[in-house]
Amino acid sequence: MQNKVPEVTIAFWTIKILSTTVGETGADYLAVHVGLGATLTIAITLSMLAASLVTQLSTRTYVPWIYWLTVVLVSVVGTQLTDVLTDVLGVSLYTSTAAFAVLLSVIFGTWYYREKTLSIHTIVTRHRELFYWTAILVTFALGTAAGDLATEALGLGFSLGVVIFGVMLVMMGVAAYLGADRVLIFWLAYILTRPFGASLGDLLSQATEYGGLGLGTVVTSIAFLCVIVVLVFLHTAARVRQSRISST
Repeated sequence: MQNKVPEVTIAFWTIKILSTTVGETGADYLAVHVGLGATLTIAITLSMLAASLVTQLSTRTYVPWIYWLTVVLVSVVGTQLTDVLTDVLGVSLYTSTAAFAVLLSVIFGTWYYREKTLSIHTIVTRHRELFYWTAILVTFALGTAAGDLATEALGLGFSLGVVIFGVMLVMMGVAAYLGADRVLIFWLAYILTRPFGASLGDLLSQATEYGGLGLGTVVTSIAFLCVIVVLVFLHTAARVRQSRISST
């Protein structure tokens, strides 16, 4: 089958960051404002993610709307996994961050042992795609735990969290420009976009007394979802145009 992951461009990173923000605000909206609670929310979103993954795995090529819908749902589920561990089971953010980091290392180690590559440009077999989505889910959970650890447990706050994780992302870009290993930089940046997006989502949605701008989870989620839909639509239209040009 063809490579199932889009090209890594500015649009890719923009949609990725927006999806992480939607994961943070969307999960909070369902669990708190709708009143579903963490357990019921993760049960519903897991079912939606399972359906989306089945659709994604059944395709033979990259389909933008299916791929990015799956990413958004993975973001929500990844957020909920950390929230359930922290709020329901009482697991320390230090413990969950370390546990997810170890789990991600095991996934990458197993993936590399079997396939001899971690490059997203080679997701052309079912095994690699399964490794890819498993790693993606754990990066979201790890990013959520690390972000909550920094902004809440360590008391950095949402604004400072956005700045710190934003600077770290810029450093990843500079490292890639200077010739650092692109695969390593990609995965480090992928992890960092989660706490950056989550901090941004909390900054925009949380009440002013908690250090946010008070826009609310509904407004923030809808606004970012609309931008994601527009970007995915434009990306799809560009692929269709390119396909027509190639066929002629």
